Amino acid sequence: MKKFIPFILIIALIASCKSYNNSQTINNGNSNELAENDTISISSDETDYEIIIIEPGFNGWLVSTARPRGYYSQSFLENRNFLLVQSWNQRNLQPYTYDPSLYQLRIDYDQNTDYGYEVNYLLYNYFIYFQIKYKQQLTSFYPRI
Repeated sequence: MKKFIPFILIIALIASCKSYNNSQTINNGNSNELAENDTISISSDETDYEIIIIEPGFNGWLVSTARPRGYYSQSFLENRNFLLVQSWNQRNLQPYTYDPSLYQLRIDYDQNTDYGYEVNYLLYNYFIYFQIKYKQQLTSFYPRI
């Protein structure tokens, strides 16, 4: 089951990337469903980008351990996400070197696209969570909280 969770996450990231603007809405039902399913969905009806993260334990980690929203600037998050996505995609192309169950799909992330703060915040924190949980180091930056 653990091998399918990153696969589902990557499918969700690729298939449903939407930009996030000031008219943002969180489409996650009620808080009980969120805790039960460990699913976070951020989207806006007016834009084309969305992020859906399905990972057991990620929501609890995000609430209890991750830095709060606003701690990092959007440019910091965009720059780090660009580096992390590049590393992820390189590992995806090397299934004999890296565990293919962790890097099953390529992430389509364009540095010139404004995905908004919330999408970048969640993606960055997922990468931190992923590196800590699966003991991976995607870049020369140590995953820190």
